[in-house]
Amino acid sequence: MKKKILLLTDFSEASYDAIAYALELFKTERCDFFVLNVFKTVYNLIEDIVPPKPKEKGYDEPKKKSLAGLDRVSKRIESKEENNPFHQFNYLSLNGKSLLSIVDEVVEQKDIEMVIMATKGLTDDVSSVFGSNAIQVMEKIRNCPVLVVPKGAQKKIPKEIVFPTSYRTHYKKRELAYLIDIVRACNASLRVLHITNNDNIDESQKERKEMLKEYFEGLDYSFHSLSCITVPMAIKCFVESRDSDMVAFINKKHPFFDTIFSKPLVKEIGYKLKVPVLVLHDLRN
Repeated sequence: MKKKILLLTDFSEASYDAIAYALELFKTERCDFFVLNVFKTVYNLIEDIVPPKPKEKGYDEPKKKSLAGLDRVSKRIESKEENNPFHQFNYLSLNGKSLLSIVDEVVEQKDIEMVIMATKGLTDDVSSVFGSNAIQVMEKIRNCPVLVVPKGAQKKIPKEIVFPTSYRTHYKKRELAYLIDIVRACNASLRVLHITNNDNIDESQKERKEMLKEYFEGLDYSFHSLSCITVPMAIKCFVESRDSDMVAFINKKHPFFDTIFSKPLVKEIGYKLKVPVLVLHDLRN
C-alpha cells in the first residue's frame, strides 16, 4: 500500500532541501508525493471589493509564477530520482486565504499520511528556529504527523532517533505508530530521553515507562536521563553528543512550540536546530 506524503514548497532552497530529505527517507517505499505550492492573489483592497478570480490579472499572474516554480521543482526531482519505480508525483498549485487552510484541505481530501516541510522558507525571520508557517502547521495540522526539516540537514536515512519524554503523559500505542514504523523501516535506534528536575521518578512515571517498553518491543531502544537542565538545552546536548539524526515529539494540544522553542528562549541559550523534527499528535484531542 502506498504512502501519501504532502511536500510543501515556496521554491526556496530550504523547501527543496526538505523535499530531497523526504525522497531519501522514503527511497525504497512506495509513495505518492503531492508537491504543493500555495500562491496568493494580488489585489488592491481599496479598488477591488473582492479578490480576483481566474482569468483576471491579479489571479492569473501569481498562478503562472506558481506553475513555473512547480515546473522547476519537478525537473530537479526528476534529475534526483532517476526514475525511482517506488515514487509517483502530483503537483498542486492552489490559492487560499492561508497556507494552513489549504494544507488542512489537502490533508483531508487526499488522505495524506505525513506533511513534510522546511523549518523556514523565503520570508521567515532568520533569527528564529522555526518560521511562522512551520509553527502553524506543526500546531494545527493534527490529522497526520508533520516532519520539519532544517536547511542543510543531512539527506540520509536516520540511524538514531531521539524521543524526549517526562513520563508524565499516558501515550497510546497508535499515537506512536508512525514513529515505530519509521524506526523499523530505517532500521534505526530509538533513544528515549527523560528530562527532569531531579533523578527520581514516581510510581505513575514508572508505569508509563514500562508501557513504553511494551510499545517499543522488538525495536533497538534504550532509556536515558538528563536532569537540572532546560528542555531545549537537554535535547541539543543529547543530540549533538550522540550525533543523532532526528527528534520526535508527541505534541499535546497546547502551544508547545511557543513555550519550548520560543524566540527569547532560543536567543538566550543559543539553541540551533540541525536535525529534522517529527511532530506526532495526541489523538485524544
